[in-house]
Amino acid sequence: MLLSEIVSILDAEPLNEEMDLGIDIQSAFASDLMSDVLALARPGVLMITGLTNIQIMRTASMIDIPAVVFVRGKKPPRETIELAGKLGIPFIITYKTMFETCGMLFQAGVKPILCAKR
Repeated sequence: MLLSEIVSILDAEPLNEEMDLGIDIQSAFASDLMSDVLALARPGVLMITGLTNIQIMRTASMIDIPAVVFVRGKKPPRETIELAGKLGIPFIITYKTMFETCGMLFQAGVKPILCAKR
């Protein structure tokens, strides 16, 4: 699914009109714990989070996450926006909750990441 379709499904807004919304997204991961993202997320997965600090973009860059969705209408601070631009990581903002965002994307066909059984 293209990031542009995700923008439409979530009634979201890209923060920068110059973002590449043609990125293909197959799976997603939602968390506010960057330790979980580092431990479980894989390259190519869409990150869904309510955190807006600069560590989000550093984490996304380390894992090769192609795009980030900020939930609950949270707008990141200037330094996060600037780093996202330098790293080329597009992000969108939705006013939906994390739960609603995940449900809508799952219903639209975006797959969850696979976690190992314990």
